[in-house]
Amino acid sequence: MTQQVPSTEPELAGVRNFRDVGGLPTVDGRRVAYGRLFRSGHLAHATAEDTEFLASLGLHTVFDFRNAADRKLEGPDVELPGVRNVNLPLSDPADGAEFWRLVRDGDLVQLRQLLSDGRAANRMITSYRTIITERTAEHREVLRALADDSAPALMHCAAGKDRAGLSIAVTLLALGVEREAIIADYLESNATHRRYKVHRSSSAASAYSPEVMELLSPLFDARAEYLAAAFETIEETWGGIDAYLEQGLGVDAATRERLRERFLD
Repeated sequence: MTQQVPSTEPELAGVRNFRDVGGLPTVDGRRVAYGRLFRSGHLAHATAEDTEFLASLGLHTVFDFRNAADRKLEGPDVELPGVRNVNLPLSDPADGAEFWRLVRDGDLVQLRQLLSDGRAANRMITSYRTIITERTAEHREVLRALADDSAPALMHCAAGKDRAGLSIAVTLLALGVEREAIIADYLESNATHRRYKVHRSSSAASAYSPEVMELLSPLFDARAEYLAAAFETIEETWGGIDAYLEQGLGVDAATRERLRERFLD
């Protein structure tokens, strides 16, 4: 049975960027069912009230796309009763412990070298392209699991924007969701209450300077150009969505139909 549309979006204290992907329209006039597919930032800091809410969703599987460094920094997800946790590390647009040390230390000289003059946005675009071309096995596993027995499901990474955003986008493409609707859902991560917060290493410096914030902004933004680069990579590499799903991910028509039965109204 499909869960009814929630009257208001839940306010979770320790989980950022949570939302139900239900309601998005497909090209053939159907919609993604509510209560079947969710996305968020990591669940490591979920409060007792957050955990109670997440447990109420009846989740079958939580897909965690964080890598070992993320999990060491943030901690493991809270345990939800009866939920299968699947860790599938994906490339991080801002990967690397040394990079994050520079960010947390606010090392302006080195951050300028890494991120100024469009380099930050290019870093993101390159990463999105790389995830599409090099993480086909992971996306194959996700789609096949969703088609077989993994619904309702929640997908997350650290901020719930890039790795989870791409995995949600790939899933929505397989469901036949309209491209504009996929982009609109992705851009929802820009809302102030959804954005990932980075904390300074030094307790004496509680905030970043305006210049550092400007340098970091492309990393923490959800920009249409990033997702467009992923879509362009699909077209350039496989020639289209159908070929990408069939040849790149090994997701055949029967699997796609099972996905649609599970996730569409």
